[in-house]
Parts: sequence; C-alpha cells; structure tokens
Amino acid sequence: MVLCATSHPGNIGASARAMRAMGLSRLVLVNPRTFPHPDADARAADATALLHEAIVVGSLDAALAGTSLAIGYSARPREFAGTVRSVRDAAADAIRHAAGGEVALVFGGEMSGLSNAELARCPIVATIPGEPGRASLNLAAAVQVAVYELFVAAHGERVWRAPAFEPARLDEIEALLTHAERTLIAMRLLNPHQPKRLLPRLRRLFARARLEKAEVDILRGILARIDQLLDRLSRPGPRHD
Repeated sequence: MVLCATSHPGNIGASARAMRAMGLSRLVLVNPRTFPHPDADARAADATALLHEAIVVGSLDAALAGTSLAIGYSARPREFAGTVRSVRDAAADAIRHAAGGEVALVFGGEMSGLSNAELARCPIVATIPGEPGRASLNLAAAVQVAVYELFVAAHGERVWRAPAFEPARLDEIEALLTHAERTLIAMRLLNPHQPKRLLPRLRRLFARARLEKAEVDILRGILARIDQLLDRLSRPGPRHD
C-alpha cells in the first residue's frame, strides 16, 4: 500500500487498520505531511505494529522500486490514464500479478488525489464506482474498499456461520399445531365449526420458518401459560354479600 502526500495522520492510521483487517502488511508513505503522530496511532487501533513498520520515502519512484505492477486509484477521469478498471476488476488484476512479484496499490492525498504525473506511473487505474459527480471518498474509506476487494479476489467471500441448532421433528410441529388449535378455540379466536384458513396458514408459517426444537418448546410453553390463565378465568369467583 502506497499513500502519497497524505495530509491527515488519522487517515494513515485508519488505512493501516484496514490493511491489517484484510491481510496486508506493507505500508509505504511518500512525503506524508505529519508522521508519526498520535492521531495515526489512535486510528490504527490494533494495527499499530503495522503502522510503526511503515516505510517513509521521498518519491513515488522510490516507493515503487522493485514492484511488478502499480495500480493507481482515482475518482477523477484523466485524459492520458492507462487501462481503467473498476476497483473489483483491478483487485483481480492485482492477485494475478502478485504471483510474479509485488503489486503496489497507490493512493494520492486527501485534497486532489494522485497527480497526473503520479498516475502516469501506474499502468492500471482503478476507480470506485459511485454517483456521478459525488464519487470522491475519504482516503481511508477508499483504502478500505480497495483492500476489501483485494481480499475477496484472493480468498472469496468467506463469512462466519451461525451455529446450527436441532431442528424440530414433524411430529413435534404437529403436536404444536394441535395444541395451538385447542388454545385458539378456548380463546374464541378459532371457531371449530368455521375454521376457515387459520390452521392451514399456521401450518404454512411453521413450515416456512423451519422451526427448531427449542423454538417449538418455547411456543408450547407460551400456549401452556395461556391455557393456565384461561382455566383460571373460567372458574367461578368467590361470592361477596
């Protein structure tokens, strides 16, 4: 990751945090206005080690020394830009080229981005699609998008999985429906002589929900409590003279 002429140290720290989260480890800074700085450390969160290992150089040429490909990121159209790719397609290009050497992702400063001369050093220009005329992002936000797309290109869209719980058996769901029918009749919400479509809709709802065993137990517990309250209300109360 190469950041050129960064003016706000907080963006350097936030970029380091984004890099660490997406598995990148080498940060090169070209003429940062202020670095190191407490704001950079604060925004880096748990990526301070990566931040403190950042290399500071005096020119983009020095930053790109030894790399096999440079991808420059720009929201502004340029007349003499190289091959222009979306940030997603550029990430795929980066992964392919990384097999044969180091790839540099190059970002300009907050005010005007990469200069024409800097962008000319990048054979591929990447842009983050957005609303025309409003697609400019905060530097650290743009870095986050770029490194996310790079991670997805390299590893796919891996996500954590919620734990799987024991599904309810069909007989347990049928018992729940039978219990619900009794309770709804007692509540006078269901007329057994004119049931209409309430029970079939409940059956359809339960099937669509793919109830778990614990969920069936909870619903049966709720129905049982309703049954208790209905039974209490149906008993004759004490007489008062």
